[in-house]
Amino acid sequence: MNVISVFAMPVFIAVFIVYGLIKKVGVYDCFSEGAREGVQSMLGIVAPLVGLMVAINMFRESGALELLGSALSPLLSRVGFPAEVLPLALLRPISGSASLAVVTDLFQVSGPDSAAGKIASVMMGSTETTFYTVAVYFGAAGIKNTRHTIPSALSADLTGIVLSAVVARALII
Repeated sequence: MNVISVFAMPVFIAVFIVYGLIKKVGVYDCFSEGAREGVQSMLGIVAPLVGLMVAINMFRESGALELLGSALSPLLSRVGFPAEVLPLALLRPISGSASLAVVTDLFQVSGPDSAAGKIASVMMGSTETTFYTVAVYFGAAGIKNTRHTIPSALSADLTGIVLSAVVARALII
């Protein structure tokens, strides 16, 4: 297995070069053009990502997340949704890394085998970082009008959030 892992990438690259030469394709020109397009895509994505990261940090550091959590806590406890999981539910559609930080904190405080830990685990696997994904892919493709994408994706996230609590309570806890 070590021999395969050492030679896999060089052989893979050599196969592409040989195939390009057989088909009489300018391999280096294609590589240069692809690299140029990759850099242009990266530059188009950087601005939305920086804005998104700044907004997330402002939201977390301002205390708005904790304020919202404490305001909604009585309602959530009535429906069996642990208040500790609310920050994850709010941040998951926005940022994967912020969500992971919330889950890590939740595991340290409540434990991974707690009801909140199990719901958080199911939620992480059944929801998407909607705004991050839209910013990256729509930014790379140059799409400005998201039309129905955001409402549809947020509806799917809300469904995943609600069902994570339902499924975790019914099957795991």
